[in-house]
Amino acid sequence: MDPVSAFDEPLKKLLGGATAKVMAEHLDLHTVGDLLHHYPRRYEERGRLTALTELPLDEHVTVVAQVADARIMMFNNGRGKRLEVTLTDGSGRLQLVFFGHGVHKPHKELLPGRRAMFAGKASVFNRKMQLAHPTYQLLDAHDEEQATEAVDAFAGQLLPIYPACKQLDSWRIAKAVDTVLPSAQEAVDPLPPALREGRGFVPLPEALLRIHRPQTKADIAAARDRLRWDEAFVLQVALARRRYADTQLPAKARGSVPGGLLDAFDATLPFTLTEGQQKVTGEIFDALATEHPMHRLLQGEVGSGKTLVALRAMLRVVDAGGQAAMLAPTEVLAQQHHRSVTEMMGELAEGGMLGGSDLGTKVVLLTGSMGTAARRQALLDLITGEAGIVIGTHALIEDKVQFHDLGLVVVDEQHRFGVEQRDALRSKGKQPPHLLVMTATPIPRTVAMTVFGDLETSVLDQLPAGRSPIASHVVPAKDKPHFLSRAWERVREEVENGHQAYVVCPRIGDDADDAAEKKEKGKGKKQAAPEDDAEKRPPLAVLDIADQLAKGPLAGLRVEVLHGRMPADDKDDVMRRFAAGQADVLVATTVIEVGVNVPNATAMVIMDADRFGVSQLHQLRGRVGRGSAPGLCLLVSEAHEASPARARLSAVAATLDGFELSRIDLEQRREGDVLGQAQSGVRSSLRVLSVIDDEEVIAAAREEAVRVVADDPGLERLPELRTALDALLDKDREEYLDKG
Repeated sequence: MDPVSAFDEPLKKLLGGATAKVMAEHLDLHTVGDLLHHYPRRYEERGRLTALTELPLDEHVTVVAQVADARIMMFNNGRGKRLEVTLTDGSGRLQLVFFGHGVHKPHKELLPGRRAMFAGKASVFNRKMQLAHPTYQLLDAHDEEQATEAVDAFAGQLLPIYPACKQLDSWRIAKAVDTVLPSAQEAVDPLPPALREGRGFVPLPEALLRIHRPQTKADIAAARDRLRWDEAFVLQVALARRRYADTQLPAKARGSVPGGLLDAFDATLPFTLTEGQQKVTGEIFDALATEHPMHRLLQGEVGSGKTLVALRAMLRVVDAGGQAAMLAPTEVLAQQHHRSVTEMMGELAEGGMLGGSDLGTKVVLLTGSMGTAARRQALLDLITGEAGIVIGTHALIEDKVQFHDLGLVVVDEQHRFGVEQRDALRSKGKQPPHLLVMTATPIPRTVAMTVFGDLETSVLDQLPAGRSPIASHVVPAKDKPHFLSRAWERVREEVENGHQAYVVCPRIGDDADDAAEKKEKGKGKKQAAPEDDAEKRPPLAVLDIADQLAKGPLAGLRVEVLHGRMPADDKDDVMRRFAAGQADVLVATTVIEVGVNVPNATAMVIMDADRFGVSQLHQLRGRVGRGSAPGLCLLVSEAHEASPARARLSAVAATLDGFELSRIDLEQRREGDVLGQAQSGVRSSLRVLSVIDDEEVIAAAREEAVRVVADDPGLERLPELRTALDALLDKDREEYLDKG
């Protein structure tokens, strides 16, 4: 039989239509290969043989005993029946109980005098130890030695527990696996023989056999090690081939131009770049100078100066005759970037305008809510090349937007953009433009290697000089209301000292919010069990809190609100006033989460802080302490002291290290969330590999993958690996990587 076809065999042929239908609809298993890669989630040990007098409560136990008596008991006026069986092993007695339809088989088989082995969870009912619905195996072998062997085999067996569904429980899946397990011998091994032998891995057929039907715990460990490597290696080969293909694409080299716009800009900087900024800039400039498109991830600590690094790369491209586009996820952020870029560049951002520098270029903003005339002018500036830099939102991706010579795309806040948007903007260049992706918060190295595996990575881990430390504290509003009163006093003190403050709330609190809440309640959906009372009420809202503060603890201060549903001009107006010091306190939603830079803002109070994720809190906190005065961040929560939510907040308060926090954040989230929507193809292919825990495996697999692809880009000499890649990369996933 052709090795590929054994794994491609439809399950319907082997398991019958009904079982195959349930597997396809509820578990997304269609072929023999799918089922063989549906690994047990865990294993239950039937437990060592236990004497009846020593049964531990609530543990899985295995006993060998003789049936003393068995009787059917009726209950519920004769409508229900249960079978009670009493066992003895000479040391004590134990009761077994079976209910409903489950009584027939044991009633026939468990006759007084018969000896059997029983496995189940020990519990107490009516002050008697019992096993409810245990599994059992009759031991009526005439040969004593044979009986002893059967006892040992049964007791030591590891029972695979499979990811199951309501329609198909684990033991029926195990039975189906037994049917297809002989096909494991036909498995196509993706690991090159030298790699497999060099690392001492078991062959793939053996790994599949061991993971489904292990004899020992060592079998499980060996199988998992091998299968984990397969997943990491095949994925990293896919990404390495993507990176290799990118190096074969043509792009316009954007080299340095002495005495140009970048040099003029650097001469105006009132500070020197940090060592980290210089190192990362060097990596980016080297990549821009090649005739292949750069694909680079720039990640770093909140406030490490990523925007400055990106701006210098954009100016380098403008010097070399190209244009640069920066794509931001929200209008507030696009406007903020536009404002800070034009302020940093000064007259250099007014090229072609009265009073502008001869070396300068035009920096334009393009968002969806711009007026027609302004929009038309911006589009004209882009197509003529008058504008060297454009900063915008998704509006940049529209068909109407055309560039004179797009040389660099900078994507800010990658996780808010789908791959399609990134791709749509890149397709606007005559040749593929260079790409720089910035993440707002640090991400662990393994996630960078998997989620952004098609990108080379630069890391900024040094904060610029002059940045002040931020003190963070949890404010338990429910247990200690006076702490919250003190928080508002601290905000007043900051304002009296000439500074400003943010108050962040999870919700807006307008009509649209109320309607959404009513709709949610109307659905009558069963909510998840709340951690505490705070979860039972709606999250605190910007409009309510702003009103309460202005009339109460912050009366007399200039309190403004900012949220995503305000008209664009109003949002911009509020941000301008706050940046200019014309407002004391800004009560906002997370629209201020990224890119907002007001060095005079020193305090932040985050209401219902337990409603935000760890990375989000760290990102929000990064809005204060951006000047020379120390920052203060107060995390207000009504969550119970012992709850996971409070533990999360304490972790944020305890460290300013974004890399450490990102690891804590990921440990508290499911793997699928880590890989995200855009990576759903990869997510569904990871069954044993953990992006969070298996750092060494992923790093080693990446090295091996790079070596293999450099040696044989088309994998001509490794047809088995090519077959595994084809299985991993169905059409959608292939497109995902192509657009990477």
